[in-house]
Amino acid sequence: MELGTMALTGIAVLLALFLFTRLPVGFAMGMVGFTGFAAVLGPKAALGMLGTEVWNVFSSYGLTVIPLFILMGQICFYSGVNERLYTTAYAWMGHIRGGLAMATVLACAGFAAICGSNTATAATMSTVALPQMRKYKYSPVLATGAVAAGSTLGVVIPPSVVLLIIGLQTGTSIARLFWASLLPGLLLAVLFLLVVAVACRLRPQWGPTAPRAGLGQRLRALPGALEMLVLFGLVMGGLFAGFFTPTEAGAAGAAAALLLSAGTRRLSPRDFFRAVTDTIKVSSMIMVIILGAVILGRFLAVTRLPYEAAAFVSSLQAPPVLVMLVICAIYALGGMLMDALALLLVTLPIFHPVALTLGFDPVWFGVVITVVTTMGAITPPVGVNTFIVASMAPEVPMPKVFLGVSLFMSAYLVCVLLLLFFPDLALWLPRFVN
Repeated sequence: MELGTMALTGIAVLLALFLFTRLPVGFAMGMVGFTGFAAVLGPKAALGMLGTEVWNVFSSYGLTVIPLFILMGQICFYSGVNERLYTTAYAWMGHIRGGLAMATVLACAGFAAICGSNTATAATMSTVALPQMRKYKYSPVLATGAVAAGSTLGVVIPPSVVLLIIGLQTGTSIARLFWASLLPGLLLAVLFLLVVAVACRLRPQWGPTAPRAGLGQRLRALPGALEMLVLFGLVMGGLFAGFFTPTEAGAAGAAAALLLSAGTRRLSPRDFFRAVTDTIKVSSMIMVIILGAVILGRFLAVTRLPYEAAAFVSSLQAPPVLVMLVICAIYALGGMLMDALALLLVTLPIFHPVALTLGFDPVWFGVVITVVTTMGAITPPVGVNTFIVASMAPEVPMPKVFLGVSLFMSAYLVCVLLLLFFPDLALWLPRFVN
């Protein structure tokens, strides 16, 4: 069997494992990668590669950044930062038609800035926002759609676990990726607000107004956003000024979150233990996925599929933007079928060299594919955020939840097109990074 055929067969087997078995993503990638590597170079070489990569992955200092940022988000979750953010947004925007949905999007954006996970944002904001919107007779379509779509901002707005892994896998500066994703993340949040405004203008009954909060109530609610601003300013400001490496920024953010929660006495010892336990669970899962992706990447490398793909693309006469649109379409379709993180780790060894061959900036490419694959978190049949929100609102039929998230797809399409035709949306801020 030719090497290229072996590589494509391995990818097909991997997709089948994702779709038809309950095998964890990391194990599936590792099994396919190890078996393929053994088929090409022999079992002895495969065992040697496995031992080397296990040591390299689990002894990597760079990967310590992942549990540190996850710990920061978990501490914020268990100390109730999300609830205080929502209270602040609600006080300022609740009286506008559709204002509770807008407040939900803004609270998701704020929590995303200190959490970095879309699933965590979906779970926490569902418990806070859905009961309030149900109380004021919001359409379940708009309510669930706003929570599910708004929670995806946790992947785009830094610090983001997905961006961390893209940086580690491709050797791209994590600090530059963080700053590059900031404007696109804020743009996406604004586009979500516009979607809510247009939907409520066309169907006013979807987003009734809530009572207007007085000026005093609004001012008293402002400290609810203070913790988020402090943590975001510490992490991103330290990275921007060159005071922190990404790992040091994660450590500083986790320590600051712990000090803030301890100072306000909002984190009990039991909740701190839960935060640490959840951090270990999530970090372990991500580490196994990364190890599986590395092993799969070694198999793809020995088959030379990434290099052949890059050479094939460079030989085409099609404009680079057209090729990039095709790559985006592949990521969008792949995001509908499998976990976004797994999709990125499987495809980065193939498409990252292609993007470099086409002359695209690696930082810009990382941001674009992050935005595109994030859509997968709310698209059927594997829209994990959609299922999380649906589980928190069992009275809402699943088709209505998917109808709600479909309203926000236009915002994603506009954001991706703007990034494609105006790359400086992602590349302007990184120019100032040390």
